[in-house]
Amino acid sequence: MSTENLPQNPEQSSRKPRVAVVFGGRSSEHGISVVTAGAVLKAVDRTKYEVLPIGITRDGRWALTADAPERMAITDRRTPSVEELAESGDGGVVLPVDPANREVVYSEPGSVPKALGEVDVVFPVLHGPYGEDGTLQGLLELSGVPYVGSGVLASAVGQDKEYMKRVFTSFGLKVGPYVVIRPREWQQDESAARKKIVDFAGEHGWPLFVKPARAGSSIGITKVDDLSGLDEAIAEAQRHDPKILVEAALRGREIECGVLEFEDGPRASAPAEIPPPDAHAYYDFDAKYIDSTPGIVPAPLTPEETAEVQRLAVDAFDAASCEGLVRADFFLTEDGEFVINEINTMPGFTPISMYPQMWQASGISYPELVDNLIQAALRRSTGLR
Repeated sequence: MSTENLPQNPEQSSRKPRVAVVFGGRSSEHGISVVTAGAVLKAVDRTKYEVLPIGITRDGRWALTADAPERMAITDRRTPSVEELAESGDGGVVLPVDPANREVVYSEPGSVPKALGEVDVVFPVLHGPYGEDGTLQGLLELSGVPYVGSGVLASAVGQDKEYMKRVFTSFGLKVGPYVVIRPREWQQDESAARKKIVDFAGEHGWPLFVKPARAGSSIGITKVDDLSGLDEAIAEAQRHDPKILVEAALRGREIECGVLEFEDGPRASAPAEIPPPDAHAYYDFDAKYIDSTPGIVPAPLTPEETAEVQRLAVDAFDAASCEGLVRADFFLTEDGEFVINEINTMPGFTPISMYPQMWQASGISYPELVDNLIQAALRRSTGLR
């Protein structure tokens, strides 16, 4: 691979802040992460920042990729991959592990490693395990490299739906009924674990939603209408996570609200409503990303309801010790109460995703949103804060 067009050492550059956009990853949300990265790469102000796109393949290799947002879109109902964008099939990118040195190195077998220059901030747009869950954040903390979004604890809490709900409950936020089946329970006594779910259904009624406890983008989720579909739903969830979460269905409207960190603290966006998709049983992966079911922005709420969901979204942000950004998802029940379903510490960030749309309705464009997040990351130090 030729290295003549790669970013040069700091001494040879104008030293605009260098942003490494890290995307892809080992989770089942790999493709959506690539789509998100394409949108971010397109939106970054190149007169203000240098950009270094780094993709993580499905098997965990860190690859130098093409800076080609046009190749990072969903085509023919198919998501792109890092493997298709990698500049080399066997070259690798190595981040520093010394806080005194932020220089990124690229190497290929049989070649002299090439210094790509220092990275000033990482914009990690990975979704799901091995990226959004605190693992990458921990690596960046060890490296002393600032990054966009929440830290280790908040990222881990935001990824694990069980502990997310436990944190929210401890801070007085209302969550819906749920039950968790851990891997050990299933391995030791499948019948007892299944009965636990059936008893839960007996108490709260059907349908149930069976989910991987630590996944996103509605991947691996099944709406189960009766006992006949339970085993298949459990198997599907366990394909993505050995720990599963089962939730009772809540009757009400789906309302989302974005939170963005400013210099004076977090603020909430105009909320959005997700109407029931016509061609889908619920707001699943295809409804979100393939068929692009449109949300309603701003949500048709009363001023009092808008203020309440914005307050609760910021409360959820603070409860989980989040930083940078969050999308908070709620149900507005038939009795007028907001019940929080979950937060996403790195929500879908494509131009059609609800988080950017909510901020667009709040007066902040997509490029401005990207710039705000980079600037917030540059203001923060790594380590305890």
